[in-house]
Amino acid sequence: MSNLSAQTDTLISELDAAVEAHMDWSRRILRCAVLRSTPGDDVLEPMAHTLCRFGRWFSSNRERFDALDPQAAQRVDGVHRTMHDAIRSICTQVMNGNTGQNADLDAFELSQSELLSLLARFKTLIISQAVRHDPLTGLPLRYGLQHDFSLIQKDAQRNRNQLYLAMIDVDHFKHINDKYGHPVGDKVLHHLAEVMKQSLRGNEPLYRFGGEEFLWLLQCHSDTEAERSALRLLAAIREISIPLPDGASLTLTITLGLARVGEEEELSSAIKRADAALYEGKNAGRDRYVIAVS
Repeated sequence: MSNLSAQTDTLISELDAAVEAHMDWSRRILRCAVLRSTPGDDVLEPMAHTLCRFGRWFSSNRERFDALDPQAAQRVDGVHRTMHDAIRSICTQVMNGNTGQNADLDAFELSQSELLSLLARFKTLIISQAVRHDPLTGLPLRYGLQHDFSLIQKDAQRNRNQLYLAMIDVDHFKHINDKYGHPVGDKVLHHLAEVMKQSLRGNEPLYRFGGEEFLWLLQCHSDTEAERSALRLLAAIREISIPLPDGASLTLTITLGLARVGEEEELSSAIKRADAALYEGKNAGRDRYVIAVS
């Protein structure tokens, strides 16, 4: 999984390990059934589903699974508990010298099969989400932008807002790469993305469009409000101070091209107009915004 971020790679490895741990847990159940040996507290305790390795791991990562599919995450919790309840009943019966119940065995087999299917689906979702996000900045890439744009365009109309699309470019980024090297350039982009994410509202998606270019979608009531938002972002970027290996620090500026999106306008058209405004800003001296003429 070398094309995935280290964080995603780790999550998938931990998921695989947690599933394997539950398979080992199942083998202990077989020994209990055959040898009548105790399977351990993580089987016999009433809250055993919270004690096993998988249960502890899933609980500690629950927010990440809820973000992907909250209903499926809730279902994982449910079928995992059903597995434990069924096995606890079977093992208790066996250790007391009795025969387990068919209903408990059926419940265990069905819930285990569903759990494995749910986790396989989550693994696919994790990988799918990872390839849609830039591992350096954590921002979404162009993939899915058209879909997002259409939804936000309709949302703006429902809320009687104006939708604006901004193209953002880091000023003199090639000079930064040439002078300090690509590791510093990567650090600049990562830090810049963090500052922009903190500066923008939660309903204003930001994308890494390519290289040192970013795309920002924002809803405002007027051009004046959109321009104030652009000015706030420009000011926030000017305050960045990135430490360099030689002990010095690097400051940044950006240039921003802003276009008010028409109610029926296509994404490609809005990008073209914002891009033209961006280059107008660069030609005018950078470190500024220019709003495109409708």
